[in-house]
Amino acid sequence: MKEITIQQNKVLDCIQDYINKTGFPPTRANICKELGFKSPNSAETHLRALEKKGFINIESGTSRGISLVNPKVNKNNEDAFPIIGLVAAGSPTLASENIEKTVNCSPTFFRESFDYFLRVKGLSMKDAGIMEDDLIAVKKTQDIRNGDIVIARIEDEVTVKYFERKSPEVVHLKPANEDFNDIEINLKETEIFIEGKSVGLIREN
Repeated sequence: MKEITIQQNKVLDCIQDYINKTGFPPTRANICKELGFKSPNSAETHLRALEKKGFINIESGTSRGISLVNPKVNKNNEDAFPIIGLVAAGSPTLASENIEKTVNCSPTFFRESFDYFLRVKGLSMKDAGIMEDDLIAVKKTQDIRNGDIVIARIEDEVTVKYFERKSPEVVHLKPANEDFNDIEINLKETEIFIEGKSVGLIREN
């Protein structure tokens, strides 16, 4: 990786801090607010420079399509993971009002590492073995493949579904219950942000 300027380093730290606090990347407007930039173009210029130098990846077509190449781990207790309950509309997933409690669990309990547990509401994934009030272990990642069970934010709603993308413009979120319909998203019309994927499940009762 190439060296970055002081201002670019501030933008990089801003992205990391925002992800640690909220669970997802900032928008250009968020970066402007945090760092006092007058225009989103200023943020965009620094983001493109960071991408060119190999510090971040930028996904086109989404305002939050920023991912860190080498994110820093930020946990005081490596075995304590938050349980996220019903996410309020417009609220960041990892906002304090959404955290029910924390639970101790070995970071190596599942085959892949994970960042938090999300409490499931509804039965749209029951045929995948995911029932009401189950806790799914969520790995925050943008590395998603067709067939993964993802946690997706569509505008102000958060949903858990199978991911399927057959073209650059269209994403299908598919339930595992014949009583529910697929959600088809035209990315030119509607913004979707993939907060992560399910890597495991625990059932409290």
